[in-house]
Amino acid sequence: MKSLSIVIPCYNEENNLKRGVLDEVNQFLTKQKKFKWEVLVCNDESTDNSLALVKKFVAKHPGFRVLDLPHGGKPSAVWGGIQQAKYPIVLFTDMDQSTPLKESLKLLPFFDQGYDIVIGSRGAVRQGASFIRQLMAKGFLFGRRLFLLRDIVDTQCGFKALKTDLAKKIFPELQFFKEKSNNSGWRVSAFDVEMLFMAQKWGYKIKEVLVHWQDEDASTTKGDDAARFKKESKQMLQEIIRVKRNDLLGLYDQKK
Repeated sequence: MKSLSIVIPCYNEENNLKRGVLDEVNQFLTKQKKFKWEVLVCNDESTDNSLALVKKFVAKHPGFRVLDLPHGGKPSAVWGGIQQAKYPIVLFTDMDQSTPLKESLKLLPFFDQGYDIVIGSRGAVRQGASFIRQLMAKGFLFGRRLFLLRDIVDTQCGFKALKTDLAKKIFPELQFFKEKSNNSGWRVSAFDVEMLFMAQKWGYKIKEVLVHWQDEDASTTKGDDAARFKKESKQMLQEIIRVKRNDLLGLYDQKK
């Protein structure tokens, strides 16, 4: 039987928590018999009532843990969970459960086929996303595939599983953690792109699997949605350019 550590980053998720996303996660996990599991909810210094809600839930549900981490953005929250993961496969998923955790059953079999990373993919369509987000997503996809990972359609779906040993090797090498900059608000970045690019360059096998995705994010405390989306899009473009530049400079030339 497989064993899976599930990492859920948390920043100002009060509304999602109140609508019962962790109950949904728990209901699936306690009924399935495919793998042993643990859930690590990684609080990134939320400024709303998220931490108190998570602590209340964790106190009543075995198998769930909460990590109260210093603020650093989504990559930092994910990395905090990876460091505490006790099982050989780690999966990180978004709190809003736009991709429900049951989709993990589509990913796990590929580890038996020799893959090191298995990523969920929304394909080229974003169900429930606004027109502007659809348009920006297509632009991001075109620009990213022009320079990096042209065989992968969706690098940004927040539903990825990888071998824990590999995650612990690759995350400290991400540019995000080398900047030493102060991150305010919920910084997402395109860390997924760099992670996948480095893994591919180092010879690890990556599998992209189509999963169900429907925008379910009910959070209203992460900042203005339109402004946040523009900021994240700019950051992602900058980091794609930086990954390409780093590669040309030979910064990723490491052996497996």
